[in-house]
Amino acid sequence: MSTTATAPVRTALSRLVALGRAETVLLRRNRTAVFLALVLPFVLVGSLRSVLRTAAEHTPGMDVNGSLATSSMGIVLLVVVYTNLTTAYTARRNDLVLKRLRTGEAADAEILLGTAFPSIALALLQCLLLAVGGAALLDLRAPANPLLVLAGLALSALLLTALAALSSAVTKSVETAGITTLPLMLAAQFGSGLMIPLESVPDTVANLCRLLPTTPAFQLLHIGWLGTDGTGPSEGFAGTWGPAALPLLLAAAWAGAAAWAARRWFRWEPRR
Repeated sequence: MSTTATAPVRTALSRLVALGRAETVLLRRNRTAVFLALVLPFVLVGSLRSVLRTAAEHTPGMDVNGSLATSSMGIVLLVVVYTNLTTAYTARRNDLVLKRLRTGEAADAEILLGTAFPSIALALLQCLLLAVGGAALLDLRAPANPLLVLAGLALSALLLTALAALSSAVTKSVETAGITTLPLMLAAQFGSGLMIPLESVPDTVANLCRLLPTTPAFQLLHIGWLGTDGTGPSEGFAGTWGPAALPLLLAAAWAGAAAWAARRWFRWEPRR
């Protein structure tokens, strides 16, 4: 009975692995995508430190190195998952790859997740390298709440995958992907606390920024690692759940809404 019940799950997983393997091969062959995924995030991270140091001059008690680590993870997720995946979905759609895949046994969600698998895996690997590098080079302390860090990474990856699928619906070609992804990239970098910490801006602006789709998931990374959202003292494992409760609910809500919207408006065939 149990073998029969788990057979469909195993079959779905095997299809996801096969789709992910094929997408990995395509990603390796695309030099532009590889450059964006491997080099560009670290170029942005290199310029981030000076920005955060300037912000720290107006924000007493701000942990520059800790903010650098968590903000760097957010930028990696934005570039590697959101930007790269928007391009991948658009390219596969225009090449009729997605349309052909839908004629097979794979469900729509399996096709989208299989295509996203290499980008998500690469982004998480880079986040791990940033964490290890930060601990070694910046003398960062261990995360105050590793569970919140993992939740932030998972919800960020899910949200940005859905947003990439949604953005591809308004992206006519691979060449225009850089334009259609720009608004969300700028809003996330400057409104979600990555380039400009929310605690360094007026409260009214900060409260509005906390409602942006990408802010709650990125806040979970910050709270989970540093033990504070910037509005109070650093807490230990138990004390971080209080300030993380609202971002956790908002991040899950935004991820669910983005997934629904992507399912509703995603285009499987080239735009005419």
